[in-house]
Amino acid sequence: MTERRVTMIRERLTEAFAPQSLNIVDESHKHAGHAQAGGAGHFVVEIVADAFADKNLMQRHRLVYDALGDVMNTEIHALSIKASTPAEVDG
Repeated sequence: MTERRVTMIRERLTEAFAPQSLNIVDESHKHAGHAQAGGAGHFVVEIVADAFADKNLMQRHRLVYDALGDVMNTEIHALSIKASTPAEVDG
């Protein structure tokens, strides 16, 4: 189940941002038994894309949430996001 979720997250973010770099870590195992998760996963996303240029932290996170859409309510319980531009990573 978790591998399917990682693949789905990767596909949606790749389609939305064509990122230069994308790393997704499934941390669901660290939250086993977390009743409020309802079976949904915990993930860390590190993404580097031009789309984040001239966007503040909240705007970047909103873009990622929007790209993931409905799965934020069904497949993902917690999401940690590090969204950067190529210049910020190379700089």
